[in-house]
Amino acid sequence: MLVIRPIEQRDFPTLKQIAIESGHGFTSLPVNDELLQNKIDHSIASFASKPAGKGECLYFFVAEDSDTGEVLGTTALDAAVGLSSPFYTYLLGKQVHSSPKLGIYNVVETLTLTNDYTGVSELCTLFLRESARKGLNGRLLSKCRFLFLAEFSELFDNRILAEMRGVSDDSGSSPFWSWLQEHFFSMDFPTVDYLTGIGQKALSPI
Repeated sequence: MLVIRPIEQRDFPTLKQIAIESGHGFTSLPVNDELLQNKIDHSIASFASKPAGKGECLYFFVAEDSDTGEVLGTTALDAAVGLSSPFYTYLLGKQVHSSPKLGIYNVVETLTLTNDYTGVSELCTLFLRESARKGLNGRLLSKCRFLFLAEFSELFDNRILAEMRGVSDDSGSSPFWSWLQEHFFSMDFPTVDYLTGIGQKALSPI
């Protein structure tokens, strides 16, 4: 039987292996011992502190096989993103350049770098190891977070977001990032993904 429980210190070796298995684009689990340990410490402290309201808390869970004791997956809730470290998103918009007199009507799609989701709660770090991807395990691992949200709604924002992993190949190349790299950044996607994962987000538009 698959049991969902809060992460514990003894889970560190398996958490690191899951970080390795998760591959490119899984920003919330970079292969970095210090950051992974910080996540465990942060979660243990969040569960122990019993805060009166929303704050910079991380509630990190693992899925454990009750028969073997093997940890088969992870999932987490970040109570409020972007408070101490910026949370960047792109806003997809449009600009219309129009002149009926000249017979011109052009629609230009735009990307604007924003921090619009600062303070919003996030569903994150959902990963199920390949051997456990069967039956309803994935659904359980995902939906348990919503049960926690419902039970302790005072700990979270009334807006909830989830980041979806983008497309990348086995070498870590991302078509979207390749376009950004060509026009704005001289840094490849695996490097940027890793730096973002360890909290080095000091990138700003000029």
